Amino acid sequence: MGYYNQTPNGRQKPSRLGAFAAGFAGVAAGALLVWLLFYSMPELIPDNGNETQIVQQETEGRSETVSVDITTDVTEAVEIAADTVVGVTNLQAAGDFWSQSPGQEQAVGTGSGVIYKNEGGIAHVVTNHHVIDGANGIEVTLSDGSKVEATLVGSDIWTDLAVLEMDGAKVQAVAQFGDSDVLKQGETVIAIGNPLGLDFSGSVTTGVVSGTDRAVPVDLNGDGQEDWQAEVLQTDAAINPGNSGGALINLAGQLIGINSMKIATSAVEGIGFSIPINSAMPVINSIEENGEMIRPAMGITLMDLIQVPQAQRQDTLNLPEDVTQGVVVNSVVEGSAAEKAGMEQFDVIVEMDGVAITDIIELRQYLYNEKKIGDTMTVSAYRDGELMEFELELVDNSAL
Repeated sequence: MGYYNQTPNGRQKPSRLGAFAAGFAGVAAGALLVWLLFYSMPELIPDNGNETQIVQQETEGRSETVSVDITTDVTEAVEIAADTVVGVTNLQAAGDFWSQSPGQEQAVGTGSGVIYKNEGGIAHVVTNHHVIDGANGIEVTLSDGSKVEATLVGSDIWTDLAVLEMDGAKVQAVAQFGDSDVLKQGETVIAIGNPLGLDFSGSVTTGVVSGTDRAVPVDLNGDGQEDWQAEVLQTDAAINPGNSGGALINLAGQLIGINSMKIATSAVEGIGFSIPINSAMPVINSIEENGEMIRPAMGITLMDLIQVPQAQRQDTLNLPEDVTQGVVVNSVVEGSAAEKAGMEQFDVIVEMDGVAITDIIELRQYLYNEKKIGDTMTVSAYRDGELMEFELELVDNSAL
């Protein structure tokens, strides 16, 4: 029965109560139909975060694991370079203390290396000098776990580099060289190696280039005195014992450094060093050809001018105020090319063959990359405020 009101002309109109009741009944019927629909087909419920998973788990009684293949610039770079990085085991004879007779070779240390060449069935590996120092035998562990005996071609204590030779039959890949001179601070780099031994072989750590053209003092003979300043890249990618000799690569998977050392004190975190590949290549090539690194030598020890206090620049060196960069001659070797040319202690080198020299790294880069043994080189240096020129005939460094 409907509810109607009487109109003035005698016609009936629906009452407000009747209209409301009819509308409410329609809404209720629609809601009931929607509820029945979603109850029978829960997959139609709109996605709202985890609520969809909860409904599915309640209705289906199980959850599914979905495998997602995630590829990034880092994973692609590692895929390119991973098989070129190997383990290098230093084997030394363990003698019998009482009989002094040689015993079986035992592993005394494990580092890393990088395969950079495989030609004519012979593969070459670059690693650190300190990794193979004192070895009676060397064993290389490839990325697939297979082991190959290697021989030492030669090493260079000054740059901490060594070259190994081995059978290349099982080698799967060789390193692609990058250009370490174009690296930028903040650029992503990846270290690959064997921290703490072969149990963690092929470990990958990431970081950035913290600094380029670093000069780090090195004590080579353990006497507590600085013998050399190593030219290195600085990175915060984790480099631990066993990573030495491993690869530092860029996001293109190219080898841009040979990991060498880190600062390991309780007060320091995330400072590791790698030998730039552009500096390493002349050493690697010389070792391959000659069994050692043969360099032209001036016959001087050096110090960066930036390390000299301002008072000493004025009192001892007597430099003009506008000379703020250069290399100080700390000592001159007797009988060397520098002594024969007339160079003395406290001379401040600012140019070589007209090329500006601002620090030790630039001096060595020019000397080792641009000059050969027997070449003549013009050195411009300040002495007591006066700019002087010296003609040096470069000699074999091993002769000094």
